[in-house]
Parts: sequence; C-alpha cells; structure tokens
Amino acid sequence: MAITRSLRLLIVLILIVAASVAGGLATVRLVLEPDLPAVDTLRDVRLQVPLRVYSREGQLIAEFGEKRRIPVTIDQIPPQLIQAFLAAEDDRFYDHPGVDYQGLLRAGFELIRTGEKRQGGSTITMQVARNFFLSREKTYLRKLNEILLALKIERQLSKQEILELYLNKIYLGQRAYGIGAAAQIFYGKTIEALSLAEMATIAGLPKAPSRDNPVTNPVRARERRNYVLGRMHKLGFITDDVLAEARHAEETASLHGLPVEVEAPYVAEMVRMEMIERFGDAAYTEGLNVYSTLDAAHQQLANRAVRQALIEYDQRHGYRGPELRPTNDEPLPALATVTSFGGLLPARVTALDETAITLEIKDHGPGVVEADGWQWARPWRSENRRGKKPATPGEVVAVGDLVRAMLDSEGRWRLSQVPEIEGAFVALRPDDGAITALVGGFDFRRSKFNRALQAQRQPGSGFKPVIYSAALEKGFTTASLINDAPVVFDDPSLEATWRPENYSGKFFGPTRLRLALTKSRNLVSIRLLQATGIDYAVEYATRFGLDAERLPRNLSLALGSASLTPLEIVTVYAILANGGYRITPYFIDRIEGGNGKLLEQSTPDYACRSCPEPTPETAPADTSTEPAEPSIEEGAPEQMPPPSSAATLPATPDTDPQPPPQQSKPAPRVLEPRNVYLMHSLLRDVVRYGTGRRALALGRHDLAGKTGTTNDQRDAWFNGFNTTIAASAWVGFDDFSPLGSRETGGRAALPIWMKFMRGALDGVPESTLAEPAGLVRVRIDPETGLLAAPGQSTAIFELFRSENLPKAPAAGTTTQPGTGGPTVTPEQLF
Repeated sequence: MAITRSLRLLIVLILIVAASVAGGLATVRLVLEPDLPAVDTLRDVRLQVPLRVYSREGQLIAEFGEKRRIPVTIDQIPPQLIQAFLAAEDDRFYDHPGVDYQGLLRAGFELIRTGEKRQGGSTITMQVARNFFLSREKTYLRKLNEILLALKIERQLSKQEILELYLNKIYLGQRAYGIGAAAQIFYGKTIEALSLAEMATIAGLPKAPSRDNPVTNPVRARERRNYVLGRMHKLGFITDDVLAEARHAEETASLHGLPVEVEAPYVAEMVRMEMIERFGDAAYTEGLNVYSTLDAAHQQLANRAVRQALIEYDQRHGYRGPELRPTNDEPLPALATVTSFGGLLPARVTALDETAITLEIKDHGPGVVEADGWQWARPWRSENRRGKKPATPGEVVAVGDLVRAMLDSEGRWRLSQVPEIEGAFVALRPDDGAITALVGGFDFRRSKFNRALQAQRQPGSGFKPVIYSAALEKGFTTASLINDAPVVFDDPSLEATWRPENYSGKFFGPTRLRLALTKSRNLVSIRLLQATGIDYAVEYATRFGLDAERLPRNLSLALGSASLTPLEIVTVYAILANGGYRITPYFIDRIEGGNGKLLEQSTPDYACRSCPEPTPETAPADTSTEPAEPSIEEGAPEQMPPPSSAATLPATPDTDPQPPPQQSKPAPRVLEPRNVYLMHSLLRDVVRYGTGRRALALGRHDLAGKTGTTNDQRDAWFNGFNTTIAASAWVGFDDFSPLGSRETGGRAALPIWMKFMRGALDGVPESTLAEPAGLVRVRIDPETGLLAAPGQSTAIFELFRSENLPKAPAAGTTTQPGTGGPTVTPEQLF
C-alpha cells in the first residue's frame, strides 16, 4: 500500500515537472518566437559570392572578394559527399525535426558533469539557423533561439533545401565558404572529381577549420579524415575494402586559386574599380560576373609582345649586375619568398666553370646557363654605352648571387634581369571601340600603375596624322610642297628660342606632304601647322576625342608635345581605321548576376558604314624629333602604286561586319570620307617606304601606321591599324630617362606592334577602306607637285580630291608649289 502511494506521488511529481517544463518551453516559445527572423528569406537567400572577371569568350581573368564561394545545387553534389557530412555532423539528419533531442541530452549531461557550456547537440538545421541568422556566441539565450529557429526552418523548408543551404554556407578554412570553394581551393577540383578520401577531409573541416586544415596541419587533418571515414563505415555508407583504401590514401591538399585562364591584371583592376564605383562594397559579395571585351588570344599575344620587347631592349643596353649579393650581415632570402616577374624567375648561382653558370631556380630546381645565355651581359655604363663582352661567367656573377633566369624559345636557360624600362600596349576594335588587349606595364605585381590608361606621355610624331588630316581639310593636298629648311622661332609661349631639326640633322628643301609624312620630316610638319593655323588644328583635334584644353597652342604641337595616354592615341588611330567615325573605347561587354541574369549589356556607338552619311562635325613644351631609319631615309621609292595595284586589296564592304546590339546607335562621322581615305594612303606609305618599313616583314599590304619618338628618345611609339584592329605600343622610363640614341619608335616600340599583329591578323584577309567618290588619280611632277608634262618619264601617280586637282605650270614661268588648295607662297616656304 505504501509502495502504491509512493508510486502515485512519483508519477504526480513527474507530471508536475513535465507540465512545468512544457509550460516553460511554451512560454519561452511565445516570448522568443515572434522575434525570430522570417524563414522565407532562406528561399531567396543571396550567398556572398566574389566578383569574377572574364574575357569576352568566358575565360577567367580574376576573382575579387574576401569570401571564396562556388555555389552548387543539391543535384550536383555527389551522394558520397553528402554521406560524409552526415557521418561527421548529423547522422540522424533525415530522422529528427531539426533538433536532435538525444544530442541535446548528451550536451546537458556534459554540462552537469563538468559545469561548462560546450558546443554539442547541434544539428545541420541548427547550424543553418546559426550561420544565416545568429551569432556564434555560446549563451543559453542564443541556444534557445537556435533551437526554435531550427524547428521553424524544418516546418517550412525540405530536408534537401536545408542541406543545400548548409553545404554552400559552411566555412571550411582558407576563406573557402561551401563545398564548391573548398574542393577548388584544397584540391583544384570540382566536387564531382573529388575522391572519397578528399570528400572525408572536407567533411571533417566544419568542427575546427583552422585546426584540421589539410594544408597547414596535414597530420591532424588526416586523423580527422580517418575519423569521418570510420563513421561512414559504421553507418553502412562504405564497405570494409573502400574504408581501407581511403584510409591509406595520401593527403594531397595544397592551395589552389581558381585557374586564371587569361593574364590581364590591369584590365581586371579597371573592372574592379568600375564595379566598386557602381555597386560599392556589395560588388565583392553579390556574385557579379563581368565579361570584359578582351579577346583572350589578343591579350596573350600582347603580354608576350610587351615582355619580349622590353627584355630585348634591356639586354641591348647591358647587365646591371646581380639582383642581390650575399654578405656576412645580410644573407639572401629564400628563393620561395622572391617574386617572379614576367617569366623572369629568381635563381641562386651555385657553381661556375669556364663556360657555364649553374643555378638553383625557383620552382624548377637546377639549371645550367651556357655561354650563349650569358655572353650578352656586357656591363651597363649608360643608356648609350656598355662595357666589354665578358670572357668567363666569373666576370658576370659570383657563387651565391641572386639573379634572374628565363627560358628562351628553344627551352634553354638564359641569364636575365628585371627590366627597368616600361611599356604599354592597347588594341581596339575600330568599329565600336572594344578593347581587345591591354597591357599596362611589364608586370602588375611589380607596378600597378596602368601606363596604358594613366601615363601622360608625349606622342611625338605619332601626333602628325592629326595635323596632316587638319591640313587636308583646309585644302592642302598630298602633293602640296612645304619647304624643309632650317628655321628659328621666337615664340612668346616658349621659354627660349626654338630651333627644331629633323632627326637626321639634314634638310631637304621643298617636299611633298606625302613624302614628308613618310619620312617624318619635322620642319615640314611645323610649317604645315603654321599654314593651317594653330587654333584650327587644336579645334580639329577634338574630332578625335582629344581635349583642346590639354593641347599646347604653339607650333610644338606639330611634333607631338601634348601629353596623352596610349589609350587616347590608339583612339585617334581607331577613328582613322574605321573610316572617320568617333567611337569611345570601352572594356566591359556585359554584367551578369550570380544567377546568370543579365544585369547590363554594353551598347557602344558603332561605325555604321551602311547608314546614311550625316554632315561631319565642325569643328612650348618638350619638343619631339622623329627618326627616319638611316637605311630608309635616302633613296626609298617616292611614288604610290599605280591605280591598278589597288585591286589587290579588297575594300571593306559598306555593311556592318557584326550586327551591333539592338540598342546601339551609329557613331557620329567626324572626318570627311575622302580625308580619311587619303590619310590611309599616306600612313600605308609610312609602312611601305618610311619609318615603319620594318612592318613589311608581316607580309601584308593593308597595314598603316606612324612611329613616334620624342626629344632625347624619352618616348618611343608605334601606332598602326588595318580596318579590323587599331593598336598602339609605347616604351619609356617612368622617370622620363632617355632610352638611348638609337632607340627610336621604329626600333623600341614597333617590334611590340609587329609581334602582336603577326598573331592577331593570322588568317584574317587583307582589306582596306572602299574608295569614296570624288577622288581622282593623276600623274604629277614629283618635284613640283603640279601636273606632269605629257610623256614626262619621272612622273608619278597621286590621289586628289576632284576639286583640288593640281594645275599645269604656266609656260615660261618659275615653278611654284601649290595644288589648287591654299596657295603656299614663297614666304610660307621660308
């Protein structure tokens, strides 16, 4: 009887306690649940995904963002990877309602036993609640919120939805958030390509991603991996044989970034800055995919061309010595800590003999530089002088020196050095201004200064086409005579009396404009600007998109004394290339959201050849010298090919080669068609007969361009085009040091342009602009620019506007220059 009474009392007590607990929990739920966040937001959750930049074809250029994440869907996740996470984190995931009460009881018992609050009993759903909505502080209130929120999540989301959120959100170390990023960062793989051992390693990371990191602590990571594998075996997910094989697998984790497929760091930085300007810091987390206008093949050609040319220049001027030489006070740094620049690898000299240098090369191990790889290293003395050729390796380096090594085209090691010289290159699609390649310097890691976009340099004779185009518009012709003779200017806007010269130091008397531009005669350009009018020429330059306020209003403008960037210069030549339409360079083709939705599509103005022609728009400092190569200056042919030879070049059709985006509009025509065609003709002669003649090695007849060299050879340029590509190459020192007496645009910069164009135009048919109506070819006297006499053996063909045809010289009078355009008087000829 007493036992029955006691049992009843116990039952009553249990019921009272249970009711109290239930009531307390209900009260807690009533108090806390209204303040819990809405679970519905998880259905449209926006994971923090980094900004990624791609080439036009979709090849990765760069990734920006603190959190690395590659979102995956539940259908993409291998079942074994899911099983690995369930074994490690929550084997009853599919059985509990979001809270594993068995786990909570274990955690409660541990609290009673030790008196300490420890993490325990958290399900995958509770981790989702914490990771998306709550802090990580260990308090009773946070734990209660976590439990209630987990229950709420389970009521509104499916198990598969919860699991997908978890596997994309969880932090797994090395800035990897989610299994997609972890697979890439630790193993350089997609999740589908992971082995079972690799899956178990990743599944073991959520508990302690730093401690169990397989890169920084491979021993601890292996222990944790084997624990996960054991759990998978215990739960029946894998067999004995599979367990044994996975446990014996080597741990191969190492750090992998997303594989960069196109090296274009200067463009990547341009995109990053643009995205920050538009979206703020959200650009780093919204998963934006920015597709640039870069052509991957063009960019790779440009990278290689700039680096090869700068290294070639550097080696022409001698060896500046080892990068570092060890001393008792300062030993050399470990090779692994020394940065490689532009394919120039850090190396330590380990041995010398009579003919060879033995090196320990970063990431390659031992390497040998034979005589032909170090004999170039004559000591640098100045930009114009080198020491004698070394006879033995010991005259160049010593054992222990830190030097640079590079592989040549035949796979042999060569001694090298990081160039002090810098360069830039830009290529545009003339029809719409899309930048297809851009290089801002030798190596972005050495200098982030983007010279293609930011370097304000004098273009030298590369500016002359603007002056010549303005003169043609004023009525001059390609046969107008201007006197190439000494002149002295006492211009108030200049600091001192100005005595400009030609590069050769010679003077050639009355010279036709075609020949003057081909040979880059400075004095002719100055007199031409004077005759055209400085104010008119400056205003005319704005047709090319140039800012009149930045152009000097004195005669030095004729020699390119303005300070312009390579991007501005290539835009000038792109307008000439496309037939005279003003385009605006751009580098972003489209922007997509993380879900692939198109957010923005560029709609550039385009050169519409099939559109009705609108009316054209109306429109000293350090001087420059321009070389004509000594081998070309004298005796080069002076005539343009007869009309029949033009048939060998197909004209670009007056239709648009690629349909522009629907929202695009035609670019305004800023140059009269005949003016542009004449400029094409003049600039093709620069390549055929003048300072750009080395480009004939490309074996094409549709190339046009102009060299540019400034005073003391401080800047070297080549700017050129055909109808499909316009490109500019610049070489110089950041501190404006001289390049050396023979380092002209044709020697220092033209090789960059040629290396690029050789690849970019491979397989591209030759073409030129269609000849517009209103042009006439006639035979002229090359000495006077006037009509040739019947039967004159020295006559040449020249091209004129129909209203500017040359006149026959008056019988019995002295021949005077002039062509039906503005009269050039003897006074103007000086």
